[in-house]
Amino acid sequence: MQGMSTANFYPIGTAGKAWGPAELDQWRACQVRQRSYADEVLGRIERLRSRFDVSSYGEMAYAEERFPLQAIRSRHWQSSLPTVLVTGGVHGYETSGVHGALRFVDEQAESYAGRVNLLLAPCVSPWAYERIQRWNFDAIDPNRSFRADSPAQESAALMRLVAPLRGQFAAHIDLHETTDSDASEYLPAVAARDGQPFEPHSIPDGFYLVDDSANPQPAFQQAIIEAVQQVTHIAPADEHGGIIGSPLVAQGVIHYAMKMLGLCAGITDARYTSTTEVYPDSPRATPEQCIAAQVAAVVAVMDFVCKTGL
Repeated sequence: MQGMSTANFYPIGTAGKAWGPAELDQWRACQVRQRSYADEVLGRIERLRSRFDVSSYGEMAYAEERFPLQAIRSRHWQSSLPTVLVTGGVHGYETSGVHGALRFVDEQAESYAGRVNLLLAPCVSPWAYERIQRWNFDAIDPNRSFRADSPAQESAALMRLVAPLRGQFAAHIDLHETTDSDASEYLPAVAARDGQPFEPHSIPDGFYLVDDSANPQPAFQQAIIEAVQQVTHIAPADEHGGIIGSPLVAQGVIHYAMKMLGLCAGITDARYTSTTEVYPDSPRATPEQCIAAQVAAVVAVMDFVCKTGL
């Protein structure tokens, strides 16, 4: 009913009415800093500086806070080699994406020197990383904002980083998680913010991938699935034969229209693209397995690129 409180599914806002400045301020006041981007991310990047090229690609400015954005590149970059982009932390609360990207660089990336150029942005959304939040400071989802004139600082900064290299990327893998809080917090929050009805859906138990419906690459996705299933389990189909409302096209693989939806994995024009989705709340997976699954996915991408000789 119009005007009814949204308290039955979210504590901020009025049912049927999109948020205004007052509701946004109320939401911001609920966001509490829970961890340190400087210590947990920038500190680890700094320790990699002796082995990789580290550079700034912008700064996030929210209220009184500033967050430097840093990217990691292969040393001795060669334009004749295929290039792979790895992104993590587009949704700051998806922890294994950030730490999986950093672990891959620390433990695996050097083995690809001279075979693949690597560009890695391990934590695209630092404000959200610290708050364990999906949205940015403006209650915008960065992973629906990779488009011209983006309203999200995080998305715009990453697109500026990538722009000079567009056309050179062989592959891009974007590291994500699907969590129980998607159902308990973020879907209700989206409905409340936009003044729309809340329509719940089930959370898949296990790892899955999102391929691009405009450029499907089944062999590429299968290579990632085969690598990750050695580390953690793959999500089965739900009672409707799909995952999060999309039909399965292969074991653990669904399709999204990446560019149309403004998704991060659509920004490079790479032939091979994928979004990982780890499930950290599964009783069958540990935080360590989730990080290891992300590392396995990136290794599979690098191996696939080397094998195909792109």
